[in-house]
Amino acid sequence: MFLGTYTPKLDDKGRLTLPAKFREALLGGVMITKGQDHSLSVYLRDDFAELANRAMAASKNNVEARAFARNLAASTDEQRPDNQGRITLPVEHRRYAGLTKECVVIGAVDHLEIWDADAWRRYQDEHEETYSQAGIESLDAIL
Repeated sequence: MFLGTYTPKLDDKGRLTLPAKFREALLGGVMITKGQDHSLSVYLRDDFAELANRAMAASKNNVEARAFARNLAASTDEQRPDNQGRITLPVEHRRYAGLTKECVVIGAVDHLEIWDADAWRRYQDEHEETYSQAGIESLDAIL
């Protein structure tokens, strides 16, 4: 499981060092794609394959499902971390997520998310009460 919050810096070449805690698990390569809320999602290859298969199995008659599947495939980049645990984020990914030097990598249980540090703070500020006040309707499938 990927858990926790980490604050690596993006270097001038667009490289980001992934948390040391996860490096061994990520050695086989990762799939980086646009996530929701203008973040990037980092999946292990097998986990990404499962997600892609589910996306492709969705109804082709559903406009949102088609858009999701297309964007997922078109925006995914395969990376293999170097010996220092760094990955290179493509320019388009950096633009989409608004990444500057200060980044935040969060564990999202089955994947990692990469956020611009300011965007992550704003997201937390906007959604802290949502988290604290979540009712049974929202959490029924979880709790």
